[in-house]
This record gives sequence, C-alpha cells and structure tokens, in this order.
Amino acid sequence: MAMQNQNVNYQKELDKTLQRLREENLVPRLLLHSCCAPCSSYVLEYLSQYFEITVLYYNPNLYPDTEFAKRSREQQRLIGEMEVRHPVSFMEGTFEKEKFYRMAAGVEDAREGGERCFRCYELRLRETARLARERGFDYFTTTLSISPLKNARKLNEIGERLAKEYEVAYLASDFKKKDGYRRSVELSKEYGLYRQDYCGCEFSWRERNERETGK
Repeated sequence: MAMQNQNVNYQKELDKTLQRLREENLVPRLLLHSCCAPCSSYVLEYLSQYFEITVLYYNPNLYPDTEFAKRSREQQRLIGEMEVRHPVSFMEGTFEKEKFYRMAAGVEDAREGGERCFRCYELRLRETARLARERGFDYFTTTLSISPLKNARKLNEIGERLAKEYEVAYLASDFKKKDGYRRSVELSKEYGLYRQDYCGCEFSWRERNERETGK
C-alpha cells in the first residue's frame, strides 16, 4: 500500500472533494483532530469555508502534563477569536498518557519522524475515527500534515485504512501545500499563539534538549 500511495498528491485529492461539495452545495460535519492551535489555524481558516467543524483535541503524547492544558487553552482561545464561515466547536479528549507510553514501548529510542511517530499518528487518528463514527460525523481528518516534519503520506495511509475499519470518510490532505505552513505561522503571530518548539512528547522534548545542549 505504501508503494501505491507513494506519489499521490493529497492536496489534489482534497481539491476534488471540496469542488464536489461546492457543486452539490453540501456542508458536511468534520471531526478535525488537532495537535495545537498554531497547526489548526490555517486548517480552520481553510476548511471552515466548506465544513461545520468540531476540533478534537486528543493528544495523550504531550509532556509534561502542563503542556496538555496549555495547548488546550490556546486551542479554545483561537476557536473563540477566529472569524470563520461555518461553525467551529471544540471537544477535548481524555489525557491518556499511559496509553501513549504503552504504544511507545520498544521504540522509545527511535528518532523523531520514525516508527514511534507513525504509531502516535495512528493512536490519535484511531480515536478520531472512533468518535467520528460514534457521533455521526461525515468526515474525519487531522491537522498534523501541516508540519514539514510530519509524513503526510503515512498520515493519509493510516487515515484511509481507519476509514474502512470504522466506516466513516477520511478527508485526504496535505495542509502544508499551498503555503499552508507559512500561513499558519502568520496566523500564529496575528493571534499571539503559544508556539512550542518541540513536537510534544517526552522523547521529542529530550531530542530538542540534546540538540540545544549538544549532548
């Protein structure tokens, strides 16, 4: 499956979906997993033109514990302050850090962007798909692909597989395209958002510290 999807242009796939929604005059309900306010900023500006969005803040990977609450507050503030075309609401997931550490067992020393991250993608997308099915959403997706450090192909492969498993449509995307990442930086400055300098988990936190100290 990885080889089959190697050269897929996920932005073009998203464009096709959005064009169809315009032509059919539909405004579906989207459950959007978000890792943080800065990454969601451009995605909300963009997708709220086409969807009624609920932002799912489900991030059991965050470290230290205070980071979870800090990012959650910023996410809710952004939703309250942004001007959007269709309604955007907020849903906070459970902070299940033990689940993250069980998932990471055996790959604690993997470098950021490798197998541990792929497992973390699936952990968060699976919960998003489960809730999307349970609560009757039309689509689910994640903001994660906006980051230049995240593997959009892997994210979409996981999303498409979970869509089949949970029988709810996955919205293919690569939000860093069309200058999405650059726009997220601009919006972060505009709204004065807290912008962290590591992905979020204890392992990326340690890796960041190692880079800074050279140890």
